[in-house]
Amino acid sequence: MRNLQQVDIVDILHKDHIFEKLSQTADKLQIETYLVGGYVRDLFLNRPTNDIDVVVIGSGIEFAKSFTDTLEKGAHLSIFRNFGTAQVKWHHYEIEFVGARKESYSHDSRKPIVEDGTLEDDQNRRDFTINALAVSLTPLNFGKLIDPFGGIQDLQDGIIRTPLDPNITFSDDPLRMLRCIRFSAQLNFRIYDETFEALTQNKERIKIISAERIIDELNKIMLSPRPSIGFVELHRCGLLEIILPEVAKLDIVETRNGKSHKNNFYHSLEVLDNAAKKTNNLWLRWAALLHDIGKPKSKQWDPLTGWTFHNHNFLGEKMLRPLFRRLKLPLDERLKYVSKLVGLHMRPIVMSDDIVTDSAVRRLLFEAGKDIDDLMLLCEADITSKNEQRKRNFLQNFQLVRQKLIDIEEKDRIRNFQPPVTGNEIMKLFNLGPCQEIGSLKSSLKDAILDGVIPNEHDAALEYILKKAAEMGLQRTK
Repeated sequence: MRNLQQVDIVDILHKDHIFEKLSQTADKLQIETYLVGGYVRDLFLNRPTNDIDVVVIGSGIEFAKSFTDTLEKGAHLSIFRNFGTAQVKWHHYEIEFVGARKESYSHDSRKPIVEDGTLEDDQNRRDFTINALAVSLTPLNFGKLIDPFGGIQDLQDGIIRTPLDPNITFSDDPLRMLRCIRFSAQLNFRIYDETFEALTQNKERIKIISAERIIDELNKIMLSPRPSIGFVELHRCGLLEIILPEVAKLDIVETRNGKSHKNNFYHSLEVLDNAAKKTNNLWLRWAALLHDIGKPKSKQWDPLTGWTFHNHNFLGEKMLRPLFRRLKLPLDERLKYVSKLVGLHMRPIVMSDDIVTDSAVRRLLFEAGKDIDDLMLLCEADITSKNEQRKRNFLQNFQLVRQKLIDIEEKDRIRNFQPPVTGNEIMKLFNLGPCQEIGSLKSSLKDAILDGVIPNEHDAALEYILKKAAEMGLQRTK
């Protein structure tokens, strides 16, 4: 049971003049007008929001036009006639207007046939009881709560439940299944048993939903306080296997000769939650969830050492582009960022369990570049050992690695490394165009700096290039 704050709705509405203006418009037009959905829910949960949804018994567009006329300068009205909706942006407010409606669906589409309706019709079409709450803005009964499905009690009990038959609710619009799990994750609410059973029964219907809609909900789950809640529920009802099979396949434990490997699904969720405690970076959170997806393909049994997952980080990195493409995730710098973190996530862990050489630190700095701090955060989140002493040792060693990174960077300036002697300068030195020899000299120079053979300075680099070029038989231009 949750202790909902005592909410005096009338008092809250009177304190914000935007609701007074809405009420005045309702009175002027003689139209029943209601606050609905998430704004009302969040009043009771004490979750501040400036996104306001208004339902009118009539034309939402005409109401929005009249309401906009009551506002001072700066109000921006957008009308979406195809959907019968309008939006007003004013200062920090975003207010959506729609006429009350009832909906019916065909089996092969989530786009409803829409008709004008009553407030009751509009509440019936809502996805969950906690989103079916309405508050009157009509002057005659201003501030009255209309709660036909026990939404306030469900808020009190922390339950996600559909107003009507959940099988119809989810079959009509399968996106509601992901919204159900998203609200469960965001609010830390339990999904009602009958509602959860309908998720399981209707999971295949998710296939008619576009990847863009799916990823929008997945990202919201990913950004929730404890993302693991959502991914456990996605897996438990069978949706995860359909939309993100690479993660679902991690849920397996094999035992041979009495030796078992850990469950990499629940390990990945623990890493995700650990990262979520430290960062709201969506793409770092994606890297945390996906960092071990290469393990099923790399798993092997070694009679001497037991289960191994050699090169799982590189296999996982290769799996990311097709995964991002399928989910309509961006294929730009954000994919490169996640790929880099997944590909490199074993490096600091190996370094922390061994003597850290300057050369290893330089190479890690070179490859991670500006993302070195995020990589270290991911690797620290990846320490989920149940052996507390081993965990403490790892984290202490990570602090040594972090200090080494700072020291090497101050001395050698490797982060965002650019060679002190450029390819163009080398070509001018030897009067050459682009060729294999130039590439070989550049590569040799980079290795010499990263291995600490020479300092990251122009004069030392030039001397090194001239020496290597002479060994290759190249003559400097006079």
